[in-house]
Parts: sequence; C-alpha cells; structure tokens
Amino acid sequence: MSAIVELRETMRQMVAVLQAERQALAGMDLDAIMGCANDKQALCTRLDSETAGAVDAECRGLLDAAHRLNEVNRQVRNLIAANVSARLNTLTGSPALYHAQPSYSYANCRS
Repeated sequence: MSAIVELRETMRQMVAVLQAERQALAGMDLDAIMGCANDKQALCTRLDSETAGAVDAECRGLLDAAHRLNEVNRQVRNLIAANVSARLNTLTGSPALYHAQPSYSYANCRS
C-alpha cells in the first residue's frame, strides 16, 4: 500500500475517532472518552511514522476536518471541566483554590 493511501486511511480513522469522542462527551461516557483518547494516541503515533510529504488535497481536507473536530472537542471538554468545578465549589461552599487573574493582558499595555 502506498504512503498516501495509508495516510488517507489513518486520517479517516482519526476523523471517525474524533466524531466518536464527541458522542462520548455528549453522553458523558467516561469509558468511551478514555477509549477515544487511547485510539487518538495510537493514531497520532501512526501519523508520526508516516511521511509528511505525501499530503494531497484529500489528505488536507481530512486534516482540516480532524483539526476542527479536535478543537470543538477540546472546547467541550473545557466547558465540562468548568461546569464540574463550579458545581464542586457550590457544593463545598468555598471559592476556587486557584483562580487565574488576567494579569497577562496588561503585558502589552506596559511596553
């Protein structure tokens, strides 16, 4: 099998895993989320070993789709984590132990 065909197949599998991860996140299915994380890691390892120069238009489209899906899934994970944190703070009646201040935003104003 040629390198380009292997790359396409790997990218198709990555898109499928990312879609499955989105479903697992929506259902809050921890076992499925962990399974998807393991699958993504295995696919990333395969992608590392494949040649990067063999990217055609179809591969670029699959890469773009995988990038978008991964970004959406990351945002969903962050929203879930923030929700859990807020609920835990409400239950314990205590404020967050660590609350980052946006002090980095002033860095540009000082120069």
